[in-house]
Formats: sequence, structure tokens, C-alpha cells
Amino acid sequence: MPRTTPLLRVALFGFFTLFSGLLWAHSIPDVPVRGIFQTGGETEITIEINPRNWSESPKMAPSLEQKEFLTYTKAQREELLKQTRAWVATYLEFTLEPIGRIQPDFTYDFIAETGKPLLSMTDAVVARGRWKTKIPAGVTGWKVRSLPGHKVAVVFMNTINGQEHPRVPVLFPGESSFTLDLTGLAAAQPTQPTAGSISAQHDEHGGWNTFVDFLRYGFTHVLPEGLDHILFVLGLFLLSRSWKPVLTQVTAFTLAHSLTLGLAAAGMIKVPASIVEPIIALSIAAIAIENIFHPEYTRWRLVIVLIFGSIHGLGFASGLAEKPIPQDSFLLALTGFNVGVEAAQLAVIGLAFTFTFWIKDETKYRRFVVIPASALIALAGLIWAYQRLA
Repeated sequence: MPRTTPLLRVALFGFFTLFSGLLWAHSIPDVPVRGIFQTGGETEITIEINPRNWSESPKMAPSLEQKEFLTYTKAQREELLKQTRAWVATYLEFTLEPIGRIQPDFTYDFIAETGKPLLSMTDAVVARGRWKTKIPAGVTGWKVRSLPGHKVAVVFMNTINGQEHPRVPVLFPGESSFTLDLTGLAAAQPTQPTAGSISAQHDEHGGWNTFVDFLRYGFTHVLPEGLDHILFVLGLFLLSRSWKPVLTQVTAFTLAHSLTLGLAAAGMIKVPASIVEPIIALSIAAIAIENIFHPEYTRWRLVIVLIFGSIHGLGFASGLAEKPIPQDSFLLALTGFNVGVEAAQLAVIGLAFTFTFWIKDETKYRRFVVIPASALIALAGLIWAYQRLA
């Protein structure tokens, strides 16, 4: 075992170095694409683009807040729209079948990231594009492709004759949406149901596909994008490698954040991110510090995990609250997202166990893994807390 000590130190140093550059990270700014279709062919396509999307690292880039946006000159705003149009033209492909690829003639304005008017000085500014048109007779389908080369997700949403389509794909770069059936919508038949409206109600696989898409989104929300949640789960693992403490803590954390995730995503509770995010950061530090000074598993540890888990659930909810998910699909999307989060957490624990199981000496394991790793995690949590409060 004498050779493991420097190796572990190098590994821990690499761990901290790798992630220290991410301490200023933000959530990934998704790109919602909405299609609204009416019998007779009336159509409106909208898209929202966050200026962070064309940064080298959208996750690390700061949002453009209204207080800064108000200082922009006309030329600066035009340049912002130029970059927006270039991003859309480069990374999104719109198709009407059987016509083929089209390029919507979007008219842009600026709104808040939540889809609401810009009111607060701290509102994140996004460019919203709108294209109102009338689809010609013979159009049978509509889809979107997220082209490779960018680093955000595209959320494909549609409404037909006032009814939200239950299937809501989350497209990663290089992926295409399903083809939304628009058969018959261009023919004016206001008193008769159309094939398009029927498909919106009876998509056999829409619910399952929505579940799978949001499962993937929930997984990536933690692994690799949710470094703060990853460090919290690692903090739970580091207390003890025995199955009972790990299982008990993870179960408590899961139950707590699942409850608040559901309530927050449903709009039943709402806590500002300015409160939630610093508490999440402090929870990471608190768990890690306890690992150092109180290595024994007690019932108080479980109480702490339950409390912090409920706060983390509010943080997870931001991944859903910013997406206008149709009510008919909400439960499936919520369930899929939650399952994805749990799968990612189990993957983190599995990886942690895989990298440490070979260290049989518990004294050396605590001295060279638990204490240094917990110290680094605590430091990261405290830095996050300071940044988020500042």
C-alpha cells in the first residue's frame, strides 16, 4: 500500500483542478421551439435563444441581465440579433413534409428567460423569434433537427387546434424530432376533426417517448452537468462505504427531493433561485465538513439529509419549471426526469465505489480519501455559496 498514497494525492489534486474551473457554472440554456397549428393552415412558430448559447461554454457563461441590456446601443442590439440568426441558421433545421427543409422568417424581440416580459433588472434576456405563416395544402408533417456542433438541448413542443401535443422531445445535438402529423390541416374544415387533431389525441407512443426523453434530460441534469449535486452525493458516500448508511442516506435524499421536485414543478411551491442555490452550496459544505469531524452515522445525519434533500429538489425543479410542458404529459415528464436524476445519482455512487473498493485499509482510506476529498468538496461548496450570495 505505500505507493497508493502519492497516487491518491495526485488523483485528488486532479479532481479539484478538473472541477475548479466549473465553479462559476450556470444551468444549460435550452432552446424551446414551439409550433402552433390551426385548421385552415394558420401557423405560428416561435423560438427562444439565450445569448449564452453561442459561447464556448454555455454552462459557464453568465446570463445577459436586463440592467446590462438597457445600456446596449442600437448597434449592439442589432449585433445580438445577427448572432442569434446565425446560430439558428447553423444549428437548427426545420422541415415541412413533403416540401423539405424550410427557413422560417423569424421576427425577433427581447423577453425574459421565463417567457415573460422584461421587468426586473436581474431578468435574463433572451431573443424570441416569431414566424406567422399559412402552411400550403398538401403539407403532411413538421419536424426539427438539432444539428451537431453546439452544446444545448432543443425542446420540441406543439399545439394543434388549441390542444397541446403530449409528446415533448428533448433533442441533444445531432438528434431529430418525430414528425408531427399535420395531414389535412391546410384544408378549411372548421366543424370536422382533422387527421392532425386526431394524431394529437391518439399518439400511441407519445407518452412513452416523453418519459424517455425527460429521463435522459434528468440524467444529464446531474451527470455530467450538475456538479453541485454530484458533490453532494459524493459527500453522502464518503461518510461510510457500508451498505446501510449509504442506502439509508440515498433513500432519504431521494424521498425528500422527489417530494419537493414534484410540488415545485407543479407550481404548488415556489422559492426563488437566489435563496435555493446558496443553500444547496452550503449543504454541500455542511455534509463534507461533517464527514471530517463526525465520521459516525447517526439519526441526526438522516435528518440533515432529509432537510437538504428537500432543498435540492427545489433546485432540480428549475430543470422542469422553465419548460412549458403540456398538462397531459406533465406526470410522465416529471416521472421520467426524476428517474433520470436517481439513475445518475446511483451512477455517481457506483463510480465512487469502483474507484475506492480496492483500498481495504479503512484507516488509510479515511486518511487519504475521505478527509482530503471531503475538504475539497467543502471548499467548493463554500466558494459556490459565496459566489451565489454575491
